[in-house]
Amino acid sequence: MSKTIFVSGASAGFGAAMARRFAADGHRVIAAARRADRLAALAAEIGPALLPVTLDVTDAAAVAALPDSLPAAWREVDVLVNNAGMALGLDPAFKAKLSDWDAMLATNVTGLMHLTRALLPGMVARDRGHIINLGSTAGVYPYPGGHVYGASKAFVAQFTLNLKADLVGTAVRVTCLEPGLVGGSEFSAVRFGGDQARADAVYAGTVPLSPEDIAEAAAWVIGLPAHMNVNRMELMPTCQAPGPLAIKRQG
Repeated sequence: MSKTIFVSGASAGFGAAMARRFAADGHRVIAAARRADRLAALAAEIGPALLPVTLDVTDAAAVAALPDSLPAAWREVDVLVNNAGMALGLDPAFKAKLSDWDAMLATNVTGLMHLTRALLPGMVARDRGHIINLGSTAGVYPYPGGHVYGASKAFVAQFTLNLKADLVGTAVRVTCLEPGLVGGSEFSAVRFGGDQARADAVYAGTVPLSPEDIAEAAAWVIGLPAHMNVNRMELMPTCQAPGPLAIKRQG
């Protein structure tokens, strides 16, 4: 059955790949992001199955107004994909920029919460729907320089489980997708302030996951029987695994 799917952060990377996959599967996609030009190009590519919506998830007033601002035929959102997110910097916590921490929390935590709160009541009232939150293996396995990014994704995982607890007995589903190493997106370039050479080095000698792989996982979760809820799904390429605990030995 065709669904109306809202995807945040849809102008590139995971979001754009999911918009393409969902439309190819016969769904309608509301593609939201800050970059209107990227959304316009995506709409021209996909056609009438995609509605572009210029939105900054850190703008609380715009997010709160979202449900009533959508065209009437698009207001019954069946699936919300909270994909908008970012990592900034890889310096240790004692050198990190507070402005980077604030920006990550505003997008990865507060923006996700506000968008969920805006669209979830409609799902509950209709007794159907699905929220997919984009977490990360960084929320499970710590690494040097991961501090606030990893903590924000740990929040996403626990928020997802707590939503599930609130929604028990309804037909609204909640899932946290937790990818590991994924190439082919702007993630590392953004993290390193546009330093493409440094970003490329992250994936040198690997076969990472791709945005299309993440879209495949989201499409599978959405297509499961309505009574079946995937709470969390962790994804890694075969070249990646959790590492050992760090031990500093005295010489």
